[in-house]
Amino acid sequence: MAIVAVFNQKGGVGKTTTALNLLAAFGQAKQRPLAIDLDAQCHLTHVFGVHPAHADESVYSFFVRQRPLDEVAQITKSGAILCPAHLELAKLDALLGKGVNVVTRLRHALHAPGAVPGPVVIDCCPLLNVLSLNAVFAADLLLVPVAADFLSLKGAEQVERALNALEPVFKRRLPRRYVLTRYDVRRRMSAAVVERMGAMLRADEICTTRIRENVKLAESPAVGLDIFRHAPGSRGAHDYAALYEELLGAGLLR
Repeated sequence: MAIVAVFNQKGGVGKTTTALNLLAAFGQAKQRPLAIDLDAQCHLTHVFGVHPAHADESVYSFFVRQRPLDEVAQITKSGAILCPAHLELAKLDALLGKGVNVVTRLRHALHAPGAVPGPVVIDCCPLLNVLSLNAVFAADLLLVPVAADFLSLKGAEQVERALNALEPVFKRRLPRRYVLTRYDVRRRMSAAVVERMGAMLRADEICTTRIRENVKLAESPAVGLDIFRHAPGSRGAHDYAALYEELLGAGLLR
């Protein structure tokens, strides 16, 4: 079982798009992944057509009421299994704090015997808060989308610093991959970001796959579809299939 957290401390980098299409790639490989939306903006939840009326119908109740994840999860119209988000998630830092028992709650739930039979993809909020810390502690792999602009790169740099600071707690280096999104070979900024990423990060932790700028990819969440169903012949579908294969080949999606 692979647990992948998709995170960057900068919004608008294609985080939810990456989570959505990684889930779809697992599905294409005949697996049934679990999606966990930990972003109070609820973008992934809404893409799946889910709109919880009350916080207790969302992953909020897992953290606050300690309801089991399987009671929170629901099967969406597309067939995906989703633990949905709710706006009330924004209050969890004030309610729960960041004690060890709090930030490892999701890890313990996902690693309980028989808890989750398949892979898990967690869409994180763009803040290093109690929710994203839960995702980081639970994850086997942290996938960091970096849009081809310097503010996104700054967010990735903050993620790298935070992970390095947490290494004494993990007692190991948390597997991570940085993937360039919204890449356009015609733009000088894309080339500059590639160069800066290479100088700032370990080469073996930068994905060779780049998610190219693509209209079909940008519009697919708005119509509630992953790129494989919305435009299976598009560059976006090709790129996310390649990303999945790259991560699988590296042994990161066991």
